[in-house]
Amino acid sequence: MSHAATRYLEAKQTVDDRAYDRRVRDCLLDALGSSPTVLDIGCGTGTTLSWLLEWGVDAGTYHGVDADETVVAFARGVRPAACRYRGWPVTETERGATVGDLSVTFERDDAFTALAAADGLGCVIARSFADLVPVDDLLDAIEEALAPGGLAYLPITFDGGTIFQPDHPADEAVEHAYHGAIDAESGRDAHAGRHLIDAARDRDGDLLAVGGSDWVVRPRDGRYLADEAYFLECILGFVADALAETTVDGAADWLTTRRTQLAAGRLTYAAHGFDVLYQAPE
Repeated sequence: MSHAATRYLEAKQTVDDRAYDRRVRDCLLDALGSSPTVLDIGCGTGTTLSWLLEWGVDAGTYHGVDADETVVAFARGVRPAACRYRGWPVTETERGATVGDLSVTFERDDAFTALAAADGLGCVIARSFADLVPVDDLLDAIEEALAPGGLAYLPITFDGGTIFQPDHPADEAVEHAYHGAIDAESGRDAHAGRHLIDAARDRDGDLLAVGGSDWVVRPRDGRYLADEAYFLECILGFVADALAETTVDGAADWLTTRRTQLAAGRLTYAAHGFDVLYQAPE
């Protein structure tokens, strides 16, 4: 993963922070217990660790895995320092840190390999991940890794509904092409959120909570918060890649217009997602 892609993961942190559903989060914390064993698959730069600490999960074990060595190295180097900056007691280790009474490690690993090696977990977290892999395969692997009654927290699972404002005549065609390109990738699903809900409901465990987690990025007085202008640049790049694989009337003007609006601080973007909390059978 390049520096630019690592920057994207960091830039979307403030977007994710606004998006996640507080009611689903509260259900998670009510069921989680005081000292859980947590596996965070596709952990990226480790920003979910900050969520957990802010929510009061400061004991137990947190193990973050990602297939990309660069982001794992970034997480090991940056996340302990970020925790210390926010006031938590931190002792750095070779693979992570101890933060309060929470043992933290980051490892390069494939998500499914890490799940297969795990057993008796209290919680598996898959943030912005369930739309990247087949949903049923993911839930099968998670259930095998969880202890009876263990929790699967899958926040910010993409479910389509990509919106850019102000209106452009090519919006509908561009959205269709973008979602079609996602569906064309092996294992991916542009409407994974709703399919995840259905799949969890059909299992022997309990679908404890579902909530919307929409990304919304808008300018304030012609400027974007934090590094969110860069985040929007990346989103437009993803759409441009999709449009390059097909023919959409007005696509060139659409991209030029959207990039001009972004540079002027006039572009608003939204994408629909779901947070899902599932409990394995007792």
